[in-house]
Amino acid sequence: MSDLLSGFVDAVQLLARRDPEVEGILLRTLAVSGVATCMAMVAGVPLGYLLARRRFAGRTLALGLVNTGMGMPPVVAGLFVWLLLVRDGPLGGVELIYTTEAMALAQFFIATPLVVGFTAASIQALPPRLPDLLRVLGASRFRRVRLLAREARLGLLAAVMAGFGAVISEVGASMMVGGNLRGRTRILTTAIVTETSRGETERAVALGLVLLGLAFVVNLFLTRAQQARVD
Repeated sequence: MSDLLSGFVDAVQLLARRDPEVEGILLRTLAVSGVATCMAMVAGVPLGYLLARRRFAGRTLALGLVNTGMGMPPVVAGLFVWLLLVRDGPLGGVELIYTTEAMALAQFFIATPLVVGFTAASIQALPPRLPDLLRVLGASRFRRVRLLAREARLGLLAAVMAGFGAVISEVGASMMVGGNLRGRTRILTTAIVTETSRGETERAVALGLVLLGLAFVVNLFLTRAQQARVD
């Protein structure tokens, strides 16, 4: 309990005095996880819509793969990206290993199945004939997409929260492909591991509280958007 209280005091002091290293780690964490989540939404929402509204051979298999991917251990995604980007890998020539870009790519693979799965579930929950009804009423393709997204916004924003929550809290993939380099690829989760291994328990607790605070602020913003005009 004393470590927790000391960590809380240390967290307040770190933020109050705007510790440059902690501030850099915080911004880097938000940038990497934010980019990964945005990429997952761009790729995952259309795929989720396709799986929800289209009938094709292998659809059940595809949904099964997505559902499996939703529970994929982050370290497996990190291993996959590491094998792609390591010097003798297929994409070794682009020299992205041990960079924030590699970390964002690994987190993208973690978040995308969650976004696809939540999107598919939210679209499937809509009345099956709603798109046809909108088409009959003369709505353009863009307007139909807008209306469907509005009707499914609870599920879509849940997809964002699930994807962001998964990537901002993971450590294995980021450590594997980012290398936890101080001032370059160190983020909050890997910094917590580093401080704990050094025996700096109070600083590790402080960073953990900063991570929880960051996740809370982002999810509070998304929750407010999700619940707007619902209550």
